[in-house]
Amino acid sequence: MPPRKRRSFTAEYKVEAAHRVIDSGRTVAEVARELGIHESLLGTWVKDERRRIAAAQVHGEKPLDAAERAELLRLRRQVSELEKDNAFLSKASAYFAAMQKNRPGSI
Repeated sequence: MPPRKRRSFTAEYKVEAAHRVIDSGRTVAEVARELGIHESLLGTWVKDERRRIAAAQVHGEKPLDAAERAELLRLRRQVSELEKDNAFLSKASAYFAAMQKNRPGSI
């Protein structure tokens, strides 16, 4: 038997996987096979998400629907890309500033 691969999953992935079960009414086993993850792992995520939904309802809050979760995920990706761009521009700016000091005739 090959060794197991250790994988970590983002919170967004766990929530989306859990909602594939909750929203569709499909079984945990079906969705786990589809995603290629262990059934008990997905079962835990579904239980956690159902607890979060119940807790939100107790406080009078409505959980995000599928479209809102998709929009939130899109915005998080966009912010991540913008942060990468900013980090690159900051490094490039520092590099060009250092190169400017090394030019002949500069102060």
